[in-house]
Amino acid sequence: MERMSDENLSNIRHSLAHVLATAVLKYDHEVKIAIGPSTDTGFYYDFEFSEGKTVGEDNLKKLEKEMRNVLKRGFEPEHKEISVDEAKTIFKDQPYKLELIEEIATSGNQITTYTIGDFTDLCEGPHVTNSKEIKPDSFSLSHVAGAYWRGDEKNTMLTRIYGVAFETKEELEKYIELQEEAKKRDHRKLGKELGLFTFSDLVGPGLPLFTPKGTAMRRAIVDKISNIQKEYGYEEVTIPHIAKQDLYETSGHWEKFGDELFKVTGAHDSTFIMKPMNCPHHTQIYAGYPRSYKDLPIRFTETTMVYRDEQAGELLGLSRVRSISQDDGHVFCTPEQIIEESTNIADIIKQFYTSLGMWGVEGSWVSLSVRDPETPEEYIGDEPQWRLAEDSLESVAKSEGLTYKRVEGEAAFYGPKLDFMFKDALGRERQLATIQLDLMMPVRFGLEYTDSNGDKQTPVMIHRAIAGSLERFMSVIIEHFAGNFPLWLSPVQVSILPIGDSHFKYAKKIAGILKAQNIRVELDTSAETLGKKIRNVKLSKTPYFLVIGDEEVTKGEVTLESRDEGKIGSLTTEALTEKLLKEIAGNI
Repeated sequence: MERMSDENLSNIRHSLAHVLATAVLKYDHEVKIAIGPSTDTGFYYDFEFSEGKTVGEDNLKKLEKEMRNVLKRGFEPEHKEISVDEAKTIFKDQPYKLELIEEIATSGNQITTYTIGDFTDLCEGPHVTNSKEIKPDSFSLSHVAGAYWRGDEKNTMLTRIYGVAFETKEELEKYIELQEEAKKRDHRKLGKELGLFTFSDLVGPGLPLFTPKGTAMRRAIVDKISNIQKEYGYEEVTIPHIAKQDLYETSGHWEKFGDELFKVTGAHDSTFIMKPMNCPHHTQIYAGYPRSYKDLPIRFTETTMVYRDEQAGELLGLSRVRSISQDDGHVFCTPEQIIEESTNIADIIKQFYTSLGMWGVEGSWVSLSVRDPETPEEYIGDEPQWRLAEDSLESVAKSEGLTYKRVEGEAAFYGPKLDFMFKDALGRERQLATIQLDLMMPVRFGLEYTDSNGDKQTPVMIHRAIAGSLERFMSVIIEHFAGNFPLWLSPVQVSILPIGDSHFKYAKKIAGILKAQNIRVELDTSAETLGKKIRNVKLSKTPYFLVIGDEEVTKGEVTLESRDEGKIGSLTTEALTEKLLKEIAGNI
């Protein structure tokens, strides 16, 4: 069967948003309607319900039923162009629509409406031409959430009703099945069950607290990246968590992110900013000493927290936080060194994501984000600089054999970039690693190096993120693996389960041997039965566990069991250590 075009599916989803509004108006005649667009998976509509007419999850089935009644009666959306006065008359009781009408009138654009059955909405379309295009069993209302009008927390909180819609019933069912699996994998749920992180009302929203196990995972990620990139000449630096406002005025972050910055006032009337990013500080390490072309490239790296005052309604577990641990790196180089340095970063990214089994997965790709050729005035720098920067990144993408697409208009205003897009276990696209060229910041800060002719030149700055925000990366990776992490990443790599008190001494000795090799070990000294201990280990998703009983003590060996392979059998401590270290290093 020939598939429906994305445009037709979008039209169906948009029309269903209007059908939803029709059903809601039957439930609450005095409801105030806001906006109802299509989304990547369906649609939503925002409402302000009248007193006593709230809608919760239990109302969704009734609304769905009414939506299907509307489809059964049938309709052909009627499109009209109307005047401002006509629009104000039609929507005289709808304050959100009146606000939009004023904006449209001010912009000089034509006001249009669409009528579906008895419901007329302020809308520019497009929609289906006939309700028969919508299959009644291919959509469902999914959930209810709060949403500020126009996304501004100073405005009224509205009720947003979400729906999902697909071409067929089968696709809808598959999507719902994936959503159920996503709920099981939700990093907030698994993070609590596995004891990785917690939040505290006393500390504040968006400020996660990592347990010893969560910290072990963070350290494993940082160490893995550090071990890979040290072969490419990266050097660690350390910077403070605050800076004068002047730094961010010079960098441009004050103008762009001023409302999102945390301000700190000192005892002596000094105002500082909690750093929202690290690059301005790193430029000042570069600027602290005279630089020659012979010194370049210079590669700084640091894993440190930055802080952004995100809106409370946008915070979500580890996915969106206010304290962000950045795996950050910056390269200062000559224009001629862009290709080699960017290639090295691409190699680091490849090695890191190969260790997670995510590199080269079908559906993964790289976005070569370049300028919009129609609006060159929106980008700083001259044409030759941009052409060199874009051509250099495309050369890297080709030489590295990356599956890439040129995406116009996605470049930052200060330079092009390569964004690495990965597919997780549920097929969701995740943008994780980035190589970003910066033509602006070295100029803003007056960074220089002396070339071979003794002339002063401006270096190119390359921002690189391998994991990016550790918090967001952990949220992705927890859900991707459903907590069944590869050995190198697992917070506890081996659990040791002595059967009884007489086996504790030998179990402790084995734990010491493994810990001496930097293997993360947990020794269960509880009085629980062996069955309960094994059950607890399996719930914690630990990759390996050792059972220690009379036979193991007598032989001086261990019995190894695997989360993924089941019982492996008896091993000497030497064989066990060798096996684990090889797997941790990736040499299985």
